[in-house]
Amino acid sequence: MIRNAPPGGPETRIRPQIQDMVTDNIAVLAEKARHISGVIPLWFGEGDLVTPAFIRDAAKRALDAGRTFYVPNMRGTPSLTSALSTYQTRLHGRPIEVDRSTVTPSGMQAVALALELVVEPGTNAVYVTPQWPNIHNAIHVAGGEPRPCPLVLQNNQWTLDIDHVAALCDARTRAIVFSSPANPTGWTATQEDLRALLALSRERGIWIIADEVYGRLYFDGDIAPSMLQLAEPDDLVMTVNSFSKAWAMTGFRLGWLTHPASLAERVGAMTQYLNSGTADFIQEAGATAITEGEGFVGEIRERCRVGVALAHERLAQVSRVRLTAPPHGGMYSFFRIDGMPDARVACLQVLERARVGLAPGELFGDAAAGWLRMCVCRDARQLGIALDRMAEALV
Repeated sequence: MIRNAPPGGPETRIRPQIQDMVTDNIAVLAEKARHISGVIPLWFGEGDLVTPAFIRDAAKRALDAGRTFYVPNMRGTPSLTSALSTYQTRLHGRPIEVDRSTVTPSGMQAVALALELVVEPGTNAVYVTPQWPNIHNAIHVAGGEPRPCPLVLQNNQWTLDIDHVAALCDARTRAIVFSSPANPTGWTATQEDLRALLALSRERGIWIIADEVYGRLYFDGDIAPSMLQLAEPDDLVMTVNSFSKAWAMTGFRLGWLTHPASLAERVGAMTQYLNSGTADFIQEAGATAITEGEGFVGEIRERCRVGVALAHERLAQVSRVRLTAPPHGGMYSFFRIDGMPDARVACLQVLERARVGLAPGELFGDAAAGWLRMCVCRDARQLGIALDRMAEALV
């Protein structure tokens, strides 16, 4: 018999950060819709297109060739890391060498890897909100204090107050984290925003972790303004990216982290200890997407641009809906409904009355309370049906 055992069950004998981890997410709401027929699901951050055949075929060929073994280089296969170097150099107009990018099994893994590199208990990370909830929770799991910096609505547009970012940073701040174009607001950092953040990083020795997953879904050019267009190779800058959005590869779980070359060996070691690398045949699909997929990226971008325009045009005709100016990128419409201050209740009512699935803003932080997010990367006809149903339900 064990004597003097600590009280409580197994759940009390794990790290406090894991005990406190938030488990509320969009999937909980989606589960409630299982009994409702004909729901148009616009709550998740993915489009309705299957991964293109040329990408799927590349994965199949790699499988048929027996590429099912470990990848010796934890940072990625030569074909993918070389393709990433060429791709990023072309997009950003400056050399991004091969040893500056590490392949990860998903963009989320790249976020976690970046935070594990710089955040530790007793430190904090400032992050721009409304924000994809995984950012807050990943900071928390790493042991750091998440410090939200809300965007400000100015002239009906989301804007970043750089002075507020600076005021939230102190001697314990290890990173400033933001997404651009942002999920869920569509806020896109300007070149001036990025220069100011980079200057703050250089002045105080704070890392910048920029989530650029939606960078190719930018409506005013080929790619959104990026830290990689401004930062020098040895700046304290890491960018997170993913194949999920622009190449319709959410289920492939493939991303990459771009970092200073001096970190390559350590990032490779971290990759080994966290997940032992990414499957060879998945990486081959990624290399093919990068080298042959520009046409498809353009199609996805146009699908999102049309979806945002349609949603704003139609929702603006509903008297109860409150919109901001249309975003410059991303795949979402973000709005409020008069008389529905609780977004979770609003989502449930829209689900039941209109059979349309939306995501409640509370999931994206306190700054998004009362807001609703709708993914518009859909067939325009189906999106139009969803908007018709909502307009009828919200009279």
